[in-house]
Amino acid sequence: MESIQNKVVVITGGGGVLCGTMASKLAALGAKVAILDLKQENAEQVAESIRQSGGNAIGLAANVLDKNSLLAAQAEVHRQLGKCDILINGAGGNHPKGTTSKPYFEPADLDATEELTTFFDLDPEGIKFVFDLNFIGTLLPCQIFAKDMVSSQGGNIINISSMNAFTPLTKIPAYSGAKAAISNFTQWLAVHFSKVGIRVNAMAPGFFLTEQNRSLLTEESGDLTARGNTIIDHTPMSRFGTPEDLLGTLEWLCGDGSAFVTGVTIPIDGGFSAFSGV
Repeated sequence: MESIQNKVVVITGGGGVLCGTMASKLAALGAKVAILDLKQENAEQVAESIRQSGGNAIGLAANVLDKNSLLAAQAEVHRQLGKCDILINGAGGNHPKGTTSKPYFEPADLDATEELTTFFDLDPEGIKFVFDLNFIGTLLPCQIFAKDMVSSQGGNIINISSMNAFTPLTKIPAYSGAKAAISNFTQWLAVHFSKVGIRVNAMAPGFFLTEQNRSLLTEESGDLTARGNTIIDHTPMSRFGTPEDLLGTLEWLCGDGSAFVTGVTIPIDGGFSAFSGV
């Protein structure tokens, strides 16, 4: 992968499992990697692991919703590594206040005595938090780091969408809508930057067990919850994804093999998006 060697890669949300694995892979391919995370210790932990393996990486604290924080991180990336060639927007997530308790609404839910969050109870602030984190948290890093790419005629932006963007999952309208916005923004930005040589694509992971969703999909015993079983039943390959399952698509999108590819969102989902349920 000579086209990746010595490229400066910036990864937001890089302290997490999925993006941390991607950072390690790109460093192993010879890239210089800047791991940005809201928590400095998480970013530095990934960077130190890469350095111990012989790679070139730095860990920086950055808030993807704060332009000044991103500008400070950019200045440090320039000082230690150089201008950004590849930006991976991995920061994102959901919030309980943008989530309903049940997949389907029933009239009796209005009079329920138990604690229940229906569509009518969704908190606008919770929904705004989810949209800001996922969409604004992608837009702002693009505004900051794409400026590094404008004069190079070879920039590359990879956003992280989701299977929710294709068909929304029950119970999580805010997250589904925010990820749909990411896929749409990916197309828009690909066209907008097409004349200056910046490609913009997105990866749409299927169901990967992470610390964010583990309690929703598995019991303390390790058995699957009802929702976890439903997901596996609708995934033809009959398993959750592993972080390593993202790496082949990542390499392709980062390298010259995808030089004529821009504006697409690629599912990495074990067949979930192809299965009708019948």
